Amino acid sequence: MATFPDPDDRRPMAPDCRRCADLAAARERISWGVGSLEATLVVVGEAPGAGDPGADRWRGGNHTGMAFTASHSGRRVRNLFEGLGYEPGELYFTNAVKCFPAGEEGSNREPTPAERANCRPYLLAELETVAPDCVVPTGRHATESLLSAVDRRLDGFLETVLDPVEADGLPPVLPVLHPSYQDVWISRLGFADGAAYRDAVGDALADLGVGPG
Repeated sequence: MATFPDPDDRRPMAPDCRRCADLAAARERISWGVGSLEATLVVVGEAPGAGDPGADRWRGGNHTGMAFTASHSGRRVRNLFEGLGYEPGELYFTNAVKCFPAGEEGSNREPTPAERANCRPYLLAELETVAPDCVVPTGRHATESLLSAVDRRLDGFLETVLDPVEADGLPPVLPVLHPSYQDVWISRLGFADGAAYRDAVGDALADLGVGPG
């Protein structure tokens, strides 16, 4: 069972932010990064989802104000790294865009380039403050947003899964599958099951000299 973060580990970077009028109007709360400022890994998502305000605890960052606290994606990503032996104090979770980008009928839409640019200083400040051994973006959009922060383009996502990307201005970047598409792509990438994929993530981190403890 994934560990739900301590609200005291929420790391707001501003009392409020209204750089993006559409995001400020749609969000319930800003989904700030959460975790240890001495973390080994920083895990980056694209943006918080709409969330579930009726959930007991895992309502999502749009309602908790903490990244990766959704019942599906948040728990699944946290389970991945805790299953590899990382303690919550070794992890920091955040998003490239801190507010829910509302689409049609309450669904998510892709953040605009301007929204990504407006939020970029927050992400870069987090990475500078935490100074992790590795940054782990979850999925194509998060990987593209992270790399664009240092003017680096991504030529293809699936080819980079678990293949470290070196980018000036960033720690080693290890893209992983987005939890929503993990079940679809695990077998297509040659992994027998979720456990094999998890072990491969651990092996890739170990090859970078990164590990728990």
